[in-house]
Amino acid sequence: MQYHKIAKIALAASLLVALSNQIQAAGISGTKHDLSSKGWGSSELCIFCHTPHNGNTANVPLWNHGNSTAATFTLYSSPTLNAVPGQPAGTSKACLSCHDGTVAIDTFGTQTGTHFITGIPLLGTDLSNDHPVSFTYDAALATADTKLVTPNSTSYVDAAKTVPLFSGKLECASCHNVHDNTYGNFLRISNAGSALCLKCHNK
Repeated sequence: MQYHKIAKIALAASLLVALSNQIQAAGISGTKHDLSSKGWGSSELCIFCHTPHNGNTANVPLWNHGNSTAATFTLYSSPTLNAVPGQPAGTSKACLSCHDGTVAIDTFGTQTGTHFITGIPLLGTDLSNDHPVSFTYDAALATADTKLVTPNSTSYVDAAKTVPLFSGKLECASCHNVHDNTYGNFLRISNAGSALCLKCHNK
C-alpha cells in the first residue's frame, strides 16, 4: 500500500516537472516577440502588447499596442473559396497592428514609436496572397467546401483543441500562438507532414 502511494507521488511530481518545463518553453522571452532589449522606451517583456490597466479593446486581453485603424486590407480571393473573408478584426487586427507595417512596433501605451517591421514578417495591407482570416468557419462552410473538416465547435476546429476559433471565426491566432515559438513561426503545432494544415483541410 505504501509503495503505491510513493509511486503515485513520484508520478505526480514528474508530471509537474514536465508541465513546468512546457510552461517555461511557452514564453516569448528570447523570441522575435521579445522587444524588451530593444531600448524602445521600456525593458518590460509584456508592455509592448499588454498593460494591467487602461487597455484598449481589440478582443485581446488588456491590449496596449497601437491599432492600425486607418488600414484597409486587400483580401484573399479565389474562385474555389467558399468562405467570405471580412476585413481583419479581433485578434487578427491585433496581429496586423505590427505586421501590416502601418503602425510602429514601438507604439504602445501613450508612446508613438518610430520603428516599423521590415523583411519577411511584413505582410503589408495586401493580404491577397495570404491565408484568409476573419471568416466564419462552421458546418455550413464545411458542407459547401467538401475539402474542409467540420469544426468540432464554435470554439475549436478539432476535438484536441489545438486550433481555436474566435467567436466562430478563423483568425491569425487559430494557427499562430504569439506566446510560444516551440514549433517555429509561432505555429500552434508542428506542421511536419502538413499536420497543422490538415486540422482544417482534408487530404
